[in-house]
Amino acid sequence: MNNLPSDIWKWDAVDVAAGVRAGKISAREATESVLARIAEVNPKINAIAHVLEEEALAAADAADRDRRAGKPLGVLHGVPVTTKLNADQAGCSNSSGVVAFKDRIADQDNCAIANLRKAGAIIVGRTNTPPFCLRWMTENDLHGRTYNPWSEKHVPGGSTGGGSAALAAGMGAIAHGSDNGGSIRYPAFCTGVAGLRPTPGRIPYYNPSQMERPLSMQLIAVAGPLARRVRDLRIAFEAMAQPSPHDPFSIPMPVSNAAVPRPLKVAICSDPTGDGVEPSVAGALQHTADVLTDAGFEVCYPDMPDIVEAAVLWDDICQGEGGMVFAEMVSELADAPMQQAMQFMMNRMPTFDQGAYHALYTKRATLMRQWSQFLADYPVLITPVSTRAQFIHGEDIWSQQANDESYRVQSTLTAFALIGVPGVAVPTGVTDGLPTGVMVMAPRFREDLALGVAEIIETKSPMETPIDPRF
Repeated sequence: MNNLPSDIWKWDAVDVAAGVRAGKISAREATESVLARIAEVNPKINAIAHVLEEEALAAADAADRDRRAGKPLGVLHGVPVTTKLNADQAGCSNSSGVVAFKDRIADQDNCAIANLRKAGAIIVGRTNTPPFCLRWMTENDLHGRTYNPWSEKHVPGGSTGGGSAALAAGMGAIAHGSDNGGSIRYPAFCTGVAGLRPTPGRIPYYNPSQMERPLSMQLIAVAGPLARRVRDLRIAFEAMAQPSPHDPFSIPMPVSNAAVPRPLKVAICSDPTGDGVEPSVAGALQHTADVLTDAGFEVCYPDMPDIVEAAVLWDDICQGEGGMVFAEMVSELADAPMQQAMQFMMNRMPTFDQGAYHALYTKRATLMRQWSQFLADYPVLITPVSTRAQFIHGEDIWSQQANDESYRVQSTLTAFALIGVPGVAVPTGVTDGLPTGVMVMAPRFREDLALGVAEIIETKSPMETPIDPRF
């Protein structure tokens, strides 16, 4: 710990937890450092919608008392974290960036947030989202626009854009997020941090204040962590992946940190849509292939099941059900940009009767089987997170074509959300001032494998985060 920066807000979560556990620093010192960083930086990037200073300091003092008393300490004891605005947190607004919901106050915690608290995390703030968490960018009429610390022009991603921007700028060591079609992995890519979308069922998901989710979200949507380093994802995942009786889909499986075996076949998909990728994306993939080859893996470029087919099916199922369940609410309550984006989404959607609805899920099972067989032969798959660099603010509502394209270039995000395999977005460097990265996937419930390979990539792709805003 002797070589760590003097400012604790720059420390990784692993180092903060170790420092608090050893009595080298106090949880209050760590929390005060992060709160001071929030006061300095948040006015510029607007990542945290609600700063919880009083609550955080009280929790930090309690954490210090527990350490002095010799009580058992969780893996995140004393670590400052943020939580996403769409998740219930007792005493806090669960607005999802919607003005009409600003006074919707939760009286108990979402399962994942409860698990973070049990692990000793100190919640310093609630991070911004797009309305209803339904855009690739983070802005709304309630809390305004969140900016990417790397570029004022480019988005921090959505829907966990507030969490990713906060992390990249040093406002917390871990961010709680959620992902139905890319909402952890794309924001991580945008701001040069790491993000884990776990297998559905790994981390319990339940918001007591809200209605039961539609079928697609029950089967596909997950909670998960973002962090600046993969080792921090590991301990955040361990903390969050505790089963809960509130979620009947949560699976009581132990978290493994087994070493990655070598040699191992790694498949690389260099052009998931068949339309080509931008040079920065191609460079990230080549860098990754070189790193893994040097590390003793068997890097392959095999034929694989159709990614676009799975992405289109995700769109039909998730956006189609969204049309049935959310479209009217969005048209009545969302801000004008979200309404326009929703209209473009709905223009793509099929109209399905009972038979067509059933057929969509039957097709999903077929595609899941195909990918399961593929991953049995190639246990690690590397793809782009997106086939292009970060979006510009508002790009998804320029036109119907622009909105359609915003989903097509994100085909890997939605396709593998549909398939239900774990994926880690890991940074690979910076090109033209913007972060680059790749997505590492493994078979269902093999988060350990995806995290292990992501960590190997990370060691040869150093990132300077946390950064000061570059504008």
